[in-house]
Amino acid sequence: MPPLATPVRYCLYARKSTEQDELQALSIDSQIKEMTDMAAREGLEIAEIRKESHSAKESGQRPVFKQLVADIRKGMFTGIIAWDPSRISRNAGDLGSIVDLMDSKHLVDIRTHGQRFTNSPNEKFLLMILCSQAKLENDHKGENVKRGLRAKCEMGFRPGVSPIGYIHDKYADKGQKRIMVDPQRAPIIKQMFEKVAYEDASGRDLYAWLVDIGFTTRSGKPVAVSGIYRMLKDSFYYGEFEYPEGSGKYYKSVVDPIITKELYLKAQANLHAPPRRHPGTCEFDFTRLFYCGSCGSGITAEEKFKNLKGGGRNRYVYYHCTRFKDKRCKEKPIREENMVAQLLHIIEKVDIDEIGAREQIEREVTRYRQLAYGVLGQELELDRKPYEADVRRYAKHVLAHGTKEEKREILQHLRGRIEIKDTNIVMKIKAN
Repeated sequence: MPPLATPVRYCLYARKSTEQDELQALSIDSQIKEMTDMAAREGLEIAEIRKESHSAKESGQRPVFKQLVADIRKGMFTGIIAWDPSRISRNAGDLGSIVDLMDSKHLVDIRTHGQRFTNSPNEKFLLMILCSQAKLENDHKGENVKRGLRAKCEMGFRPGVSPIGYIHDKYADKGQKRIMVDPQRAPIIKQMFEKVAYEDASGRDLYAWLVDIGFTTRSGKPVAVSGIYRMLKDSFYYGEFEYPEGSGKYYKSVVDPIITKELYLKAQANLHAPPRRHPGTCEFDFTRLFYCGSCGSGITAEEKFKNLKGGGRNRYVYYHCTRFKDKRCKEKPIREENMVAQLLHIIEKVDIDEIGAREQIEREVTRYRQLAYGVLGQELELDRKPYEADVRRYAKHVLAHGTKEEKREILQHLRGRIEIKDTNIVMKIKAN
């Protein structure tokens, strides 16, 4: 083919993929050296070299290539040099962009190792065939991988790393996969399921227990609460596994089970029981106002109900440490009635100036006096009583009988930090 009339400005594009079938392909530096030598031999002008390490299997996933297409449209380059067509595209979307640039005369020449493509029907057709062939190879590879994984599942082996409680035999012959029960961790995992099934243990209960006995993962780290729940939901422990996850298709495992299916189902029944209201999901009167005197975490609350013999039930609210700063905090819960009683005692003893909402309270007291005098016609001796007594009395009344908002307003304005230590309420005055 005769040389092009107008000098072409080439961009040397080198791409290295992490795809398994390209691990043996030329590295980026090798591509650049080979194609630079070729350009020198043929007298081609390389205006710029661009490189990236992204897969070309999916359209629009290569930022450098995307910018290259945009720059070609702007006229910065009119040619591309690459090691082979698969480096430019392995998907229909990116291939379409390249062909469109050629059709619009923005891209007039593509050079690869031993091949050249210009804006002629035959050469564009060949380019599309070679890039489509690369895509076909990717598609076949994906199908082969899926088929291999299905065969592996049908043999009774779950793809991926086995869960905690199993170990892989590193001395097995090459190609012979052998998974064994971990003699140290498996008995503990069985106890985990038993505690959930028969003792109604929660994830945090199990977490504290596992920390106490020093249970760790294979890498020596403690198991997080989220990891505990994943383990409890894993059917692999009784001899079945789902693959792919969420597909609803289960396979029989050839690996020895750690628990029985009956124990697994019993544990799931407790895990999937109607959940108790979690601390913090209900708007209780005094949450997010106090602190734990033992570990410094916040205080939350939960409600419990007790059925009465004659019908109906009583409701009890308990406030306790969130254990955010110390998962093993031993601070005991306190009943709301006990908490209110202690708060009333604090209001009675605290200096009146430490009630930060005094102005608001005084307005309420004044409004009450005006109502009593103007509407009820009372000649109140209240006018001769000091405001302090009424302020303190009003604050105690709100804590005992007011709305949630009124209670929180009073406590939020107290000029001190309220802590719960050994089920006792302590107010620490803030320094001015």
